[in-house]
Amino acid sequence: MRFRIEPIAIIGIGCRFPDAKTPEAFWHILRNGVDAITEIPSERWDIDTFYHPEAATPGKMNTRWSGFLEQVDQFDPSFFGISPREAQQIDPQQRLLLEVTWEALENAGIVPKSLAGSQTGVFIGISNADYHRLLYKDLSRIEAYSGTGTASSIASNRLSYVLNLSGASVAIDTACSSSLVAVHLACQSLQTGESNLCLVGGVNLILSPEPTITFSQAQMMSPEGRCKTFDASADGYVRGEGCGVIVLKRLCDALRDGDNIQAIIRGSAVNQDGLTNGLTAPNGPSQQAVIRQALEKAQVRPAQISYVETHGTGTSLGDPIEVNSLKTVLMEGRDVNQTCWIGTAKTNVGHLEAAAGIAGLIKVVLSLQYGEIPPHLHFKQLNPYIKIKNTPIKIPTELQKWSAGEKSRFAGVSSFGFGGTNAHVILEEAPLQVKSMPLLAQRAVGSVCAAPSLGLAKGQKSKERSHHILTLSAKSEKALQQLAQRYQEFLGNNSTAEIVDVCFSANTGRSHFNHRLAIITSNKQELVDKLAKISAEKELSNVFYGKSSNSKLPKIAFLFSGQGSQYVGMGRQLYETQPVFRGALDQCEQILQFYLEKSFLDVIYPENTQELNSCVIDQTAYTQPALFAIEYALAQLWQSWGIKPDVVMGHSVGEYVAATVAGVFSLEDALKLIAHRGRLMQNLPSGGEMVAVMASEEKVREVIEPLSEKVSIAAINGPVSVVISGAADAIRTICDRLTSDEIKTKPLQVSHAFHSPLMEPMLGSFEAIASEITYNKPRIPIISNLTGEQANVDIATPQHWINHVLKPVKFASSIQTLHLYGCEILLEIGPKPILLGMAQQCLPQNTALFLPSLQAGQENWLQLLHSLGQMYLQGVAVNWTEFDRYYPRSKLALPTYPFQRQRYWIESNHTIANQKQSWQLQNHIKQHPFLGYRLKDLASLPNTYIWETEIDEQYLLNFKDYQVWDNVVMPHTAYIEIALAATKEALAVKCNHLTNLQLHQPLFLSAKENQKIQFFLAYDAKNKFNFHVYSCQINQQLSSQDWSLYATVTIHI
Repeated sequence: MRFRIEPIAIIGIGCRFPDAKTPEAFWHILRNGVDAITEIPSERWDIDTFYHPEAATPGKMNTRWSGFLEQVDQFDPSFFGISPREAQQIDPQQRLLLEVTWEALENAGIVPKSLAGSQTGVFIGISNADYHRLLYKDLSRIEAYSGTGTASSIASNRLSYVLNLSGASVAIDTACSSSLVAVHLACQSLQTGESNLCLVGGVNLILSPEPTITFSQAQMMSPEGRCKTFDASADGYVRGEGCGVIVLKRLCDALRDGDNIQAIIRGSAVNQDGLTNGLTAPNGPSQQAVIRQALEKAQVRPAQISYVETHGTGTSLGDPIEVNSLKTVLMEGRDVNQTCWIGTAKTNVGHLEAAAGIAGLIKVVLSLQYGEIPPHLHFKQLNPYIKIKNTPIKIPTELQKWSAGEKSRFAGVSSFGFGGTNAHVILEEAPLQVKSMPLLAQRAVGSVCAAPSLGLAKGQKSKERSHHILTLSAKSEKALQQLAQRYQEFLGNNSTAEIVDVCFSANTGRSHFNHRLAIITSNKQELVDKLAKISAEKELSNVFYGKSSNSKLPKIAFLFSGQGSQYVGMGRQLYETQPVFRGALDQCEQILQFYLEKSFLDVIYPENTQELNSCVIDQTAYTQPALFAIEYALAQLWQSWGIKPDVVMGHSVGEYVAATVAGVFSLEDALKLIAHRGRLMQNLPSGGEMVAVMASEEKVREVIEPLSEKVSIAAINGPVSVVISGAADAIRTICDRLTSDEIKTKPLQVSHAFHSPLMEPMLGSFEAIASEITYNKPRIPIISNLTGEQANVDIATPQHWINHVLKPVKFASSIQTLHLYGCEILLEIGPKPILLGMAQQCLPQNTALFLPSLQAGQENWLQLLHSLGQMYLQGVAVNWTEFDRYYPRSKLALPTYPFQRQRYWIESNHTIANQKQSWQLQNHIKQHPFLGYRLKDLASLPNTYIWETEIDEQYLLNFKDYQVWDNVVMPHTAYIEIALAATKEALAVKCNHLTNLQLHQPLFLSAKENQKIQFFLAYDAKNKFNFHVYSCQINQQLSSQDWSLYATVTIHI
């Protein structure tokens, strides 16, 4: 079955290469021609023990060099939910893949949790098994986690497990081409629809000497430790470590999702050499074939390729074959002026084996992004068997410009396995991307977010916000501070990064952990300054820093304000800058035009404040619908950001909005009801009054009892906060009585006496309107004004809303009910915080977080951000994508997570990173070439000192003049010299004289017999020690019977 060869987008990169922990650092060493090869460090193995300049020396390697990563023993297991015990058993290659994959996803702006359960494929190239070799040398150290910890298959499977991915999960071992074969298979998985996203990479670590010895025996290693690819002096390759992971997605999906496309894979191919001159011998025709296949799938002509990242290991045989294959294919149809550069990252970081292909691919992606081709190192004179003179094929010995032009740039990447599996990938530069625009017709947030009601023409941008919010988080305070520092450095080094894109990318493209930081800022410099002070642990305005104490999402209650909170211009900045808010108000305006004489938008947002002042908005016919619309729009805005209430309640008019949000009635019915309510109340005779009384409900009831037909309790707002309402003369009489009792009162500015007997004349007409409304059971809990408890089915009846006109608002009881519900955040939805102060009087201190939506006299947007930042700090899950839905944004590659690593390594008496038992190395310094290494003192042999050495060619050179026929023998004088050296090293004194030298048998020395010698210096009596020389042939299990005594001597000090 044939499938469509759809281009594949590379949208994320993570890497660790020698001298480079990030893609940016990797580009730095490539661009600047850095040679990252170093001598093999002692923590890997003792190079002096294993080095020999002759390649075929048994048990030896002919190179002292490789490209190494730092701190490969370090890991942050708790970040990935792994116990320390298991971490110790896990191959560092698996650990490295976990970290680098996470970084690649962050680079792509993908929250790993969002992939849970998805058809995301994992394809990993891995070949080395050094950690398995080290672990299994000590059978006593094998545990339940050892199998999964060191199995190559788990390298990919563990990624799928940790991230909860359901797509294909495959570990690939084709030796040096493993990771590029992984890329090929991942592209196929995406093109067939098997996967929707793929994580692809390769890893290689050098932890034990055996593979290097093997390759030395095969004469593959460069004695000088450099890949001198294409050079006449090329003499093999140098090994290197690394890990690279890329995130792949179908190009059409990446464009749709606004991903940061870093390059495009146009085509790929894999084939096999088959029967050749040798299993590891390269095959030119097969290399040509795989390149042609990749070009055909990519629908790219050979002449369009302007750079090839070659396999280029630096062997005198392989290099000419590869270049000849490239020349044969790429010269087809190519003009002499169409230069094709060839190079390899192996000259910088060495041959990364299973990770070599992905390293080369990442290099090409970076070259396309930066528009430059890095210099090819260690090239002085062309290999005479490479014939590229007078051809367009060039080797860049200096940095070359590779700028984008009218035509797309294409490149190839080759990777060939030493077993004959070849891979080639064709890359194209990323398309020119613009900031993603709102897809208004495709996304809706409730009924108000559909395109027609947002107040935006198609493609029109929203007015940019005045302030922005950046959120950072980590799993520990230390990690959070380090992350803040990384962002500070990033912003300082990236002058072109726009503040809106930095905030958008950080908020939408990162996981949100318990240790949190939210910063409100208006510009980039302000953000840099605040980040710098965060590192210094200083308190700052508009900065929220701390740990969410909630193990689960905090419960949120929406509190909808009542009359008295209105003012001209409420929410105006939001109307101008927030499409969701504007869309909700516009929708209310369309509905209310059938019930109001004037546009309520003209009432709250007058063009000329001199002509239309606050008098109109204070008329209850306009106050009630205006407040409803503002609060409904605020609720829609909060909910569009994922801030959804667990419980709702309102104060008087606010209960209508609460009921609408809870689904009791539709927006159309709610506005019809509230508009008629306001109109009917407005038409009532004036003359009523309302007064706030600072007394208990019981006291107030006692005082108003004689005048209960004219005055009633309108609201119980707190333990000593009650509102009375009724006829003006009766109210004044009651106030006089209260004043005489030294109870404070405060008249309220209202047009009518709401929630009082004076409302009775409107009830008949209002009942008729209420009976026309369609009611539904609440979808979320709503606390009733009438009872102060969760509303039952009665709230979905006309009678509830008729009673609501007269009955008091039991606000204090309602707040107590919210407390019983466990609401930790009380968010007031209204023009200014009227309810929060009253709510705080009803609850114990530090019971909940009280937050306003708007504040009179303060910038609307800044106040919203302030409350949003505090909610984020409490662990609220914000939908940051919807937060920026209607604004043009670009995804940026931002700093990645600072893992908190510690050492996790197998500690064993048979951990042989240098082919010596670890206890042998704890107390040694090799002082004398004959004596060898000092071993750890043994409790069973007090006052005894032991040295050991293994016989190799280097050791035999000391005795080359002492041969009997073809055998080297230890001379008598050597025993004396060794005894004197042992005395000096162990006792720090000179020998006075020697006695009783006995030679029990000749000690023949051979580097081919795996021979070992031990020297014992044991206390005998005062100022006297006995010196013994033993030897044996090394086998798996040594016993005392294997050792033979060759010489003894007594030492006097």
